[in-house]
Amino acid sequence: MREGLARHAVTVGSMTLLSRILGFVRDMVLARYFGAGLGMDAFFIAFKIPNFLRRLFAEGAFSLAFVPVLSEYKTQRDAVTVRALVDQVAGTLAGILLVVSLLGSLASPVLVMIFAPGFIGDAEKFDLAAQMLRITFPYILFISLAAFAGGILNTYGRFALPAFAPVLLNLVLIGASILVAPLLERPEMALAGAVFMGGILQLVCLLPGLARLRLIPRFRWGWQDSGVRRILKLMGPAVFGSSVAQINLLFDTLIASFLATGSVSWLYYSDRIVEFPLGVFGIALSTAILPSLARSHARGSQESFMRTLDQGLRWVLLLGAPAALGLFLLAGPILATLFQYNQFGSHDTQMAAVSLMAYAAGLPAFILVKVLAPAFYSRQDTGTPVRIAVVAMAANMGLNVILVVSMLHWEIAGPHAGLALATSASAYLNAGLLYRRLRRDQLYTPGVGWRPMAVRVLFAALLLGLLLGAGTADLGHWAAMNGTARVMHLAAWIAAGAAVYLGVLRLLGERLVSFGYGTANE
Repeated sequence: MREGLARHAVTVGSMTLLSRILGFVRDMVLARYFGAGLGMDAFFIAFKIPNFLRRLFAEGAFSLAFVPVLSEYKTQRDAVTVRALVDQVAGTLAGILLVVSLLGSLASPVLVMIFAPGFIGDAEKFDLAAQMLRITFPYILFISLAAFAGGILNTYGRFALPAFAPVLLNLVLIGASILVAPLLERPEMALAGAVFMGGILQLVCLLPGLARLRLIPRFRWGWQDSGVRRILKLMGPAVFGSSVAQINLLFDTLIASFLATGSVSWLYYSDRIVEFPLGVFGIALSTAILPSLARSHARGSQESFMRTLDQGLRWVLLLGAPAALGLFLLAGPILATLFQYNQFGSHDTQMAAVSLMAYAAGLPAFILVKVLAPAFYSRQDTGTPVRIAVVAMAANMGLNVILVVSMLHWEIAGPHAGLALATSASAYLNAGLLYRRLRRDQLYTPGVGWRPMAVRVLFAALLLGLLLGAGTADLGHWAAMNGTARVMHLAAWIAAGAAVYLGVLRLLGERLVSFGYGTANE
């Protein structure tokens, strides 16, 4: 079980790493060709709305509701019943999402008014965002069906293909930016078409995996099916509970639309950077841990449930702490290396860096939520995390207003950084409340060895911080280098930091491959 979780997490993490690297290449291309002006603000809104719905429904509520039910069917029922569930879930999901996609495309101006009301006073920006959204909105249909296919593959232990699929979206966006955009009167429109095509390609990519399992769905409307209704019932509250971070980020965008031009783009680029470790570590752990926890619950093995969760939390500490510290200290150099070319200037780098530092401070909490929330969803308990999510969301909204107003006249940071800081603070509240509830309900008891491990991690992280803090130069030095030199310097500092952190852990006796377990509190 322990080795299986680590192996699956490494598989997902490796594929996600490839996707994130290409995502950085994609964003470098976007920054180089389009900068951080009106057109990109409009595109990021048009992309963020269906992308938000993807994370909310596809990777969020739907996956967290579907995988535990499918795992139960797979464990306790025959293959015919499993196939029937797959057919009817596919038909019901596709039918609902087809209607939603059509309505969303038709109502694109209304959606832009709701999600970016600050655009209303700028007719050009508003109209461009609405035009793009008509094209990008159907992405939710294709990517949700891809998440459905990925949920099946993950349940059967096939993790690589679903984790690889997002690579295709990045490739299409890169190709559209370089090859198609220069041919258009409004170059940013090429990006909207690329999002649409990327959704289709990700779905098609997963079909061979389903074929090997003989589970390519025959679409059947199954609204009255008991399994479908259970999934829909679980999805209702999970819509809120699974993606609090995404709701918070969207609320950030709403407020940012009222701030200086470029604020939406600065938040986008800093969010993209923090999504790298969150995807490689957090989403990989979440994807691997959910089927394992669901199987343990279906078999009635509380000990296995606790051990799987304990291992996930140890990985959060071991990997999340240095990732957050490194991201905080290298925020400026990373942004300068990846994006500060042509249309993306030094001011853009400085403004994006402060919001990245604020997001980096919350990275451990973002990852914790990805590991703690599945502990509830695997037990088909969506009510508890949604109540906690609502509390965290309300706190985020209040902090957004307070921090933005208090930072309106900060020349160094800017009010957009307050939005990122509020998101991080609310994530810690969310993670803390989830953890407290697991302990209270005796669903989790820490295994032995936590305290000495924490001391070793903190000492190694301290040395990592001293190295990066003393060695990285100011942004002016980075801006003076050419692109190749920036990449080489950044890679060298990241490698040196990783070597120091892992080397110190090794010298202190901390093993990263396996952990000791127990039931007593340390």
